[in-house]
Amino acid sequence: MPSFTASDGTELAYHLVGEGELLICLPGGPMRASAYLGDLGGLAGHRRLVLLDLRGTGDSGVPDDPATYRCDRQVADVEALRVHLGLERIDLLAHSAAGDLALLYAARHPRRVRNLALITARARALGVDFTMEHRLEAAALRKAEPWFGEAVGAYERVWSGIASDADYDAAAPFFYGRWDAAAQAHAAADAEQTNDEAADLYAPSDAFAPDEARAALAGWEGRALLLAGEVDSGPLPRVATDIAGLFPDARVTVQPGAGHFPWLDDPGFFVETVAAFLAEGEGRAA
Repeated sequence: MPSFTASDGTELAYHLVGEGELLICLPGGPMRASAYLGDLGGLAGHRRLVLLDLRGTGDSGVPDDPATYRCDRQVADVEALRVHLGLERIDLLAHSAAGDLALLYAARHPRRVRNLALITARARALGVDFTMEHRLEAAALRKAEPWFGEAVGAYERVWSGIASDADYDAAAPFFYGRWDAAAQAHAAADAEQTNDEAADLYAPSDAFAPDEARAALAGWEGRALLLAGEVDSGPLPRVATDIAGLFPDARVTVQPGAGHFPWLDDPGFFVETVAAFLAEGEGRAA
């Protein structure tokens, strides 16, 4: 398994899947090992995925200083990976909470990012948060599901910050477009893959300076894709459109019927969308 050394001496691991031009992939969670990304529904058939295990997760080392779990501090890890791979500019994919890390990286190193694929991704780094109203709006779309009655209370407690472990388990169906066997197995793996201590330290409010990040990206010459799930709450499709408006060159795709893990809900649609976006940007200097 390949690895590199971060600026603070922490050994960080990554996994290579597929063939083709490199695509650095940042996992969400927050602070969930990259294994849950799999081959991103077959995207590895179009790109060689560089699946980074963030510090303290998966096969990466645990840092001496827990404060380095902050996403703004982990920007240096992404830059160290770029240097390690010998790339002048990178194509970057970020899922969920890793959206903040990717946006902070792009704001700090705008000339290093060619294409940015934000997959059901957060944007607190740009001053956009997902509210309880957003969560409940998306939840209402699932009223016809057989599990809705038992899950909705747990879902509300999750976003209120008062959830028990049992609530997180009960609310899991809301994060998937289909609550089938594959989704259930994917959700069950979360507990073993997530560093809870690191997750708690990942995104304090002082990790973000939205005005500075927006200003840094205002003249960005790269391209962004925001892929939102039709029934996902983070972000709602209309909120994804708002986020896209903060970039000079961005597009929004709403995947029909998809939840928070769109490569599981419809791999074909997901791969076609992301692969086409990246292929259109291959002509730019890498």
